[in-house]
Amino acid sequence: MSWLGVTTSATGRRWIGLDAEQDRLAEAIAQTGQPLPLARHMARRGVLPEDAAGFLDPKLRDLLPDPLTLRDMDKAATRLLAAVTGKQRIAVFADYDVDGGTSAALLIWWLRAQGRTATVYVPDRIDEGYGPNAPAIGALARDHDLIVCVDCGTLSHDALAAAQGLADVIVLDHHLGGDTLPPALAVVNPNRQDEDGTLAHLCAAAVVFLCLVEANRMVRAAGGKGPDLMAMLDLVGLATVADVAPLLGVNRALVQQGLRVLRDRHRPGLRALADVARMDGPPTAYHLGYLLGPRINAGGRIGAADLGARLLSTDDPAEAQALAERLDLLNTERRDIEARVTEIALETATARVEAGAALAWASGEGWHPGVVGIVASRLKDALNRPSVVIGIRPDGIGQGSARSIAGVDIGGAIQRLAAEGLLIKGGGHRMAAGLTVQPDKIDAAMERLSDLLARQGAATIGPRDLRIDATLMPRAATNDLVGQLERAGPFGQGASAPRFAFPDLRVAHARPVGEGHLKVTFTGGGPGRLDAIAFRATSSGIADAVTRAAGAPMHVAGRLELNRWQGRENVQLKLEDIALVSETDA
Repeated sequence: MSWLGVTTSATGRRWIGLDAEQDRLAEAIAQTGQPLPLARHMARRGVLPEDAAGFLDPKLRDLLPDPLTLRDMDKAATRLLAAVTGKQRIAVFADYDVDGGTSAALLIWWLRAQGRTATVYVPDRIDEGYGPNAPAIGALARDHDLIVCVDCGTLSHDALAAAQGLADVIVLDHHLGGDTLPPALAVVNPNRQDEDGTLAHLCAAAVVFLCLVEANRMVRAAGGKGPDLMAMLDLVGLATVADVAPLLGVNRALVQQGLRVLRDRHRPGLRALADVARMDGPPTAYHLGYLLGPRINAGGRIGAADLGARLLSTDDPAEAQALAERLDLLNTERRDIEARVTEIALETATARVEAGAALAWASGEGWHPGVVGIVASRLKDALNRPSVVIGIRPDGIGQGSARSIAGVDIGGAIQRLAAEGLLIKGGGHRMAAGLTVQPDKIDAAMERLSDLLARQGAATIGPRDLRIDATLMPRAATNDLVGQLERAGPFGQGASAPRFAFPDLRVAHARPVGEGHLKVTFTGGGPGRLDAIAFRATSSGIADAVTRAAGAPMHVAGRLELNRWQGRENVQLKLEDIALVSETDA
C-alpha cells in the first residue's frame, strides 16, 4: 500500500511506509520511552524493544569480534610482532584508495609508537593497476624481511611468488578470495572461501585493526604495553564509510567511535584535510564519505598514488598541510573530469537499461581510469542497476570499475568472467569490483555479465520504492528531534537515515543554486515553515515538479539535517522526492 497515496512521484517512485508488523514493533519501542519518529525508524531497522537501549548506545567492547576467529590471524600477528622485536625491515604494499591508505597508516602509526618504521609502496593506478605486481614485490622482497599487503593480495598468486625465498608476506585483505590462496605466510581475509562469512562486511582497515588488537594482546601477554588502538579508530571509521561497508553491528560501533576520535583533531593529516574541505560542525559519516574520502581518493585517481597514505600517516603538520592542499586541488580536477564522463556514460547506459538490460554499462576511449568507479556509482544511483564503466587506455586495454545494488553480487560475477577468459583479470566484493579487458572482448564480456546478473534478478528491478519512516508536520522538525534521531546513527550503506513525509505543503520560495540544485521554503500543514535543499533537482525531476505545482499542494519527502551557517544551526530537509497532491491516489 502506498504512503499518502503516492504511487508515482516526481522521481518515478512509489512511497511506502512500515508494514503492520513494523507498526506494532514501533509502538512497543515507543513504550520504552523513545520518541515515536525514532521508534518507527528503529522498527524499520528491525530493532527489538529489549535491544533499543543497546542499539542507541553501541559499545565496541561488546561488538568487537575475537581477532582469532579469522583464519591465519595468529600467524599474521605473531610474524608482525616478531618483525618489530627483531628490528627487521618491513614494507607495506597498499591499495591506492581510502581503505588501502588508512590500512597502511594504521600500521605506520602502530609501528612508529614502538620506534619502528616501514616502507610504504602504493602502485600507480595506470602503470601498474590494482594490487601487487611481480616487479614491485620482487624489489621490495630484496630489501625487506617482511611485506604486509593491505586491501589487496588475495588473488595475487604470481606477484607474491616473486617474494618467495627473499621475504615473508602477510596479506590483510577483504576482497573475495578464489579457490586457492596465494603463496603467503598468512592470508587474513573474512572473504576467503573457507571463512563462514560472519565478518564479510569488514573493510580492510578493520581487518588490519583486528590484527593490531591481537598483536597488542601478545605484547601484553609478554608483560609489555602496546600502542593505544582506540586513538586509531578515526582511520578505521573513515575507511569503513569511504569503502561503503554496511554500517551494521561492529562497523557501526567502529564508525561511531571513530567520529569521536576525529573530533579531537589529533591526527595532522585529517585535521589539515578537514580544514581545506571547510568542514564545519562536528564530524559525521557524511563528512567522511563526501568531504574527506573523495579528497584522499583523488591522489590515487588522478595524482600520485601514495598521497593519501602519506597524508594519513604523517606526524608533521607542515607536510600535512601541503599534502591536504594538493589533494584538494586534485579533487577539483577529478570532479571536472567525472562530470564530462558521466554525461556521456549516462546517456549510453540509460538506452541499454530502457532496452531491458540487467546491466547499465558504458565504455569510452580516453576515459580516465581514476573516475570510472565514481561514474559507475552515478549510473547505479540513477538507474538502480548494477553498473560498469570502462575507460580504454592509450595502450588499448580497457580498465573498468563496477558497482552493484542490494541483493546482486557483482564481484562474484566478475570473477566468473575472469575465470571464463572474457577478462584479463577481475575481482572485488559483492558491491564493487574492478576489471581489465581487451577492447575486442568488451561487448561479449558485458553481455555475459548482464546475463549473469539477470539470473540474480537485476533485470526485473524497477525504480526503487521510497521508504518512509513517518509523517511529520513542519513544526515537528526541530533541532531536538534531529538530535534524537542522530542517536540511531551513523547513517550510510545498509543503515539509511530516517526519512519523513510532509503532507500538503506549498512552495513559498524556490531558487536554483549551484549546478542543477534547488533551495525551497515550504509552508502549510499548520504553523511554521520548512527549509529544504534538493541536490540534482534538475536531473531528478524535482525542479520540474516544483514548477508544475504553481502553488498547488504537494507532499514532500526527505531526511532532516542540521544546516550550520555562521555559527547558527537550523533544521533543513534534504529533499529527495515530491508528489503533487492532484497526482496521487489519495
